[in-house]
Amino acid sequence: MAGQEDFLFWQLINEFISEKNYRLVRVNESQTEIWLENRKNKQARMIRLVRYDLDWNAKIRRDLQMVYMQAERLRKHFYARHLTVLNLYVSEHPPVDDDQLTRANIGNKKVRIPTVIITRKYANEALDEVGKIIGAPLDLRIKEEYEESEIISLKENIIRQTSDQVQEERQLFDFAKPFFAYFFMAVQIIMFLLMEAKGGSTNTETLITFGAKYNPLILAGEWWRFITPVFLHIGILHLLMNTLALYYLGTAVERMFGRIRFLWIYLFSGFAGTLASFVFTDHLSAGASGAIFGCFGALLYLGVVNSQLFFRTVGMNVIALIGINLIFGFSVPGIDNAGHIGGLIGGFFATGIVHFPKKRRISFQAVFALLTAAAIWLMFTIGFANDRPAVFNQMAQEYVEKGEWQKAYDLLSQYVNDGKGNELSYFQLSLLEIYQEDYLKARDLLEEAVEIEPKFHEAHFNLAILYLETGEIEQAKIHAEIANDLFQNDKYEQFIHELEKHSGEKNEISI
Repeated sequence: MAGQEDFLFWQLINEFISEKNYRLVRVNESQTEIWLENRKNKQARMIRLVRYDLDWNAKIRRDLQMVYMQAERLRKHFYARHLTVLNLYVSEHPPVDDDQLTRANIGNKKVRIPTVIITRKYANEALDEVGKIIGAPLDLRIKEEYEESEIISLKENIIRQTSDQVQEERQLFDFAKPFFAYFFMAVQIIMFLLMEAKGGSTNTETLITFGAKYNPLILAGEWWRFITPVFLHIGILHLLMNTLALYYLGTAVERMFGRIRFLWIYLFSGFAGTLASFVFTDHLSAGASGAIFGCFGALLYLGVVNSQLFFRTVGMNVIALIGINLIFGFSVPGIDNAGHIGGLIGGFFATGIVHFPKKRRISFQAVFALLTAAAIWLMFTIGFANDRPAVFNQMAQEYVEKGEWQKAYDLLSQYVNDGKGNELSYFQLSLLEIYQEDYLKARDLLEEAVEIEPKFHEAHFNLAILYLETGEIEQAKIHAEIANDLFQNDKYEQFIHELEKHSGEKNEISI
């Protein structure tokens, strides 16, 4: 026959693991001291159980000091502001010199160690107190004597559950061998070499030719540019950093979620990052950063679904890396942080849609799918409904630089006629009208430009020249002086001096 205390000790451990979602984290060699953890239970994240027949209070207090030091180390390891360790002694009798320790609670504001002694005489009362501390009642049946085989059965059940937990966690992190992560690494290296051979990976024209994110062409209908930038990189350092990140982070995510899920998560994250960049920035951009941040998003999804496993394994490292990368992105100019954040969110939602391998949560996944579809629709609506004159101005300027004057003229004319242009749109179109020697149209366009932006000094100066061309010297002087007041330079002052010198005369001044 086995003692009541031995069976109660293992019965408690089994109850905490089977019913209260605690996991075994430490056991001593003699199996008389067990530590359990449940991150979700804020009232008692850690439980320490000791099977020991107590004698004197002084020995217990020394033991509690040791527990306090261990608890403080754990709190720092968890990066937790507060930590509660429920300390349980299972003993036949209370200490001979004091039984008030059953209500002891040592510690400080950061670490609390409520301690309960569970004895044969007061077992039910002590278990009720334990239930109150952890916020869930314990349903244990206490008998006087137990067979040794019952304790062995309890131990075997605990070992089996612990082994199953460990095996499940190992399978989660090693579900499949990576393939697509290596494939994407090879693709981006090949594309980099091709760009270098065709003009250079930092050359704007080369990047646009190979499919970088370029808003004017996306607005013109080249939708494939939402995904092609994922495989392009600007400069060797950019390629090196993203290839290393894909090697370490991408392979880990592919091992966890499997090849097909990883393919979906990576490509959708890249698309989401490019879409966010399209909506929030007009800069030319390329790179796998959005897709790589999507891998971070996939790991954050693990943190939402299984926070205990997440924070026990990769959690703090993932959060720290995300924080460092975002701070770096906001601090260093030229980094497409919109793409990073878009990829991060995209990776999180893409993972929510497919969930984990061999596991299904249909309603949960359906919610993620609906939210993702709604977010994409909203982003497209914002991106394509926004007039974004800067994009069209940029495109027109590039047509001019290539000598394609008519394309620039047609683009700006339609945009301005639709009432969507800004002051720069009118200014650029006026230059094209001057090129075609239609000075009256050019003057009208410049009048529109300075009406939209009265401090546009270049527009005022060009207006002064055009008024001089039509013989309206006073009007020319007015705009020349406004231009000089807004932005003083020798060119403007010299023009004003020439107007005053030849006042009343029509002068031939080159535009």
